[in-house]
Amino acid sequence: MAIRVALVNDYELVVAGLGHFFDSYPEAIEVVQMSADAAVTSQVDIALYDTFGHGSPRVEAIDQLLANPHVAKTVVYTWVLDAELIDSSLRQGISGYLSKSMTARDMVEALRRIQEGEVVVSHSPSEKEPTVAGEWPGRAEALTAREAEIIAMIAQGYSNQEIAERTRLSINSVKSYIRNAYRKIGVSRRSQAVAWALDHGFVARSTHARADRA
Repeated sequence: MAIRVALVNDYELVVAGLGHFFDSYPEAIEVVQMSADAAVTSQVDIALYDTFGHGSPRVEAIDQLLANPHVAKTVVYTWVLDAELIDSSLRQGISGYLSKSMTARDMVEALRRIQEGEVVVSHSPSEKEPTVAGEWPGRAEALTAREAEIIAMIAQGYSNQEIAERTRLSINSVKSYIRNAYRKIGVSRRSQAVAWALDHGFVARSTHARADRA
């Protein structure tokens, strides 16, 4: 029987792209809901929470999924594989912490193991640009997944230091990603980057980001 999965992220394009990640495994994975606001309303075996737009997992979003009676297990999907964050998320009660560098085959196997009761955690922390499945805003403009997420965080009002803390990147790496992203999208100032982001699909459907910044 296929594992019933809900895909959760604040960005519709992100959850839609992640949904296509499982297209080759219809007998193993049934995507029953793609949620752009973390409100899962269908009964699912696993809610797969994509951290795009926030860097590291949001405590409030995970708590909401863990408390949701429609969700049997909650799994974090991210490239921020920091031991402290992983331990914190496990203590919250998640059932898996998976890397975005996983292949579709490996992801399906990991979700199967989680469904059977195992806690599965990816361990490969690195500042190197990962190979990420799915889709994201700005990809058509040649932004990498990490560059796109940093632009999304800039649009939400995060400072460079806050971005570094949430992505577990060095401040110099964050500045490098910002410079590369600005060059690709043709801007030179933060205000221009925010305006560009709002015009190119970097608008989260939920109010989570704004609440975080308040």
